[in-house]
Amino acid sequence: QVQVAESGGGVVQAGGSLSLSCAASGPTVSRYGMGWFRQAPGKERESVAAISWSGGNTNYGDSVKGRFTISRDNAKNTVYLQMSNLKLEDTAVYYCAVRDYGLGSLRAGSYDYWGQGTQVTVSS
Repeated sequence: QVQVAESGGGVVQAGGSLSLSCAASGPTVSRYGMGWFRQAPGKERESVAAISWSGGNTNYGDSVKGRFTISRDNAKNTVYLQMSNLKLEDTAVYYCAVRDYGLGSLRAGSYDYWGQGTQVTVSS
């Protein structure tokens, strides 16, 4: 069983930066694709970013391209989401997910394990 835990959420002013971390436990997590998703109140879950097991392949949702960067440290079984130039519309609960496959994906349904989420609030 893989356990996933996000951290790093908080309140940040528009235009600012914030970094999220996702720690995953499990003997082979370093071989799994991982992704970040978010959901704002009253809205559907949105794909944010995904990364392959090696970190060599990344994908981003259109709304965050050029502002967010996903990376991973397999020695720590941790994936990061560096967010910059944050906008009010980035306010959401951010979820980390792990899929039992080497490539990442922006399709939420392809993930097998999910964290509880961490709140990010962007203020004006």
